[in-house]
Amino acid sequence: MSAPLTLFEKIWKSHTIVEDEGGQTLLYIDWLLCSEGSSHAFEMVRRQGVKVRRPQQVFGVADHYAASGGPRMEDVVDEERRNMIRVLERNTGEAGIRLFGLGDPYRGIQHLLGPEQGLTQPGVIILCGDSHTSTQGAVGALAFGIGGELAHALATQTIWQRKPKKMRVRVEGRRPRGVSAKDVILAIIARLGHGGALQHAIEYDGAAIRGMSVEERMTVCNMSVEAGARLGIIGPDEKTFEYMRNRPYGPKDGAELDTAVAYWKTLATDPGAAFDKEEVIDAARLSPMVTWGNSPENAVPIDGIVPDPAHEADEQKRAAMERSLEYMDLRPGTRMRDIRIDQVFIGSCTNSRIEDLRAAAAVVRGRRAVVPGLVVPGSTQVKLRAEAEGLDRIFRDAGFRWGEAGCSMCVGMNGDNVPEGKRCASTSNRNFRGRQGRGSRTHLVGPEMAAAAALTGRLTDIRDLAVEG
Repeated sequence: MSAPLTLFEKIWKSHTIVEDEGGQTLLYIDWLLCSEGSSHAFEMVRRQGVKVRRPQQVFGVADHYAASGGPRMEDVVDEERRNMIRVLERNTGEAGIRLFGLGDPYRGIQHLLGPEQGLTQPGVIILCGDSHTSTQGAVGALAFGIGGELAHALATQTIWQRKPKKMRVRVEGRRPRGVSAKDVILAIIARLGHGGALQHAIEYDGAAIRGMSVEERMTVCNMSVEAGARLGIIGPDEKTFEYMRNRPYGPKDGAELDTAVAYWKTLATDPGAAFDKEEVIDAARLSPMVTWGNSPENAVPIDGIVPDPAHEADEQKRAAMERSLEYMDLRPGTRMRDIRIDQVFIGSCTNSRIEDLRAAAAVVRGRRAVVPGLVVPGSTQVKLRAEAEGLDRIFRDAGFRWGEAGCSMCVGMNGDNVPEGKRCASTSNRNFRGRQGRGSRTHLVGPEMAAAAALTGRLTDIRDLAVEG
């Protein structure tokens, strides 16, 4: 009998073409996504005199440079950014690749687009240049970023990879009131550290993970890379199968879907399958989380304090903490809920799905923000659905700005920035120095926590606010 396999191993094995003596594996790619940053890869393929191998399995997405102020090219903030989008249009057009471009009713952040369109399915490998491709592992796919290897993927529909180690993170028990999926993953990263899952593929499991919706699971998988992981993945279940129903590129209802589900059920990790590392977290002990420094691992409960570097024994970590506190202009011992903020951002591939927007809207309904806020849906379909439900009016009535779909202030490439020295409560995935703008200071939180901060002008415990629903 063959040895029991993990979900990750089953997908990796089914896509393996060949293994070389150096430990590298050549993998077949089901789907490939390319955004505005793909221009160098297309140029490299062009210089080599080869064509995109399977253009019908490649998709272009305009997301990083798309303007939140409008859906048209003239809404993009400057000529340099407009040119990046035009180059993507030209490259995909010449190769015969379907482009989800400006004005396309199905455009959105690429990591939302894959699952939304049904490209991302249990058992497939889907890649793009961006590390947060790991988001899509929530439906039971192998999804990871490939950066400089994009040209090889375009030319061959394959990728050379070293097989990562296997890690399982089980989140057991039930989440308390006010604890979102974002709080769960921030707590996991705080436990593991920014390199705690380095060279590993994380499989998430446990009662708290199983209790999450598919969209919540996407938030968890999205931030796997912030702990150093190659990818995050969650085994498909009945929630996954229902989520996949009637997606444009997914299996059709009836015999086709039945056949797909029968295969998807075989992907579950076998009993007794071995992992190189395991972690268990008790969900019942978690609280709403917020970051204080310049790494997602710098996360503490909202009822906690800014830590003191003097209490850190590791010299390198202590020095990093000191640098972060200087940049963030924070003092050790400061209560997190006493930190005032200047603005709020609700969006990014981490927290811009319809469930995120509903949760934030429930907090601000009938109230008024005291600091500027920007809400950017992750896709045009999410935007249209939110508007049909009246969520845009709730945000606007509360004083928020309602934007067009895209990456927006998460990475600050489209003109949406946090001014130098200002503090932002953000639902994005990274709080690196200058990520949201030169000299910007970012505190990562979940959607409800961001909404609460907008109402009070400080980092606020969502449990202290009465929320309808």
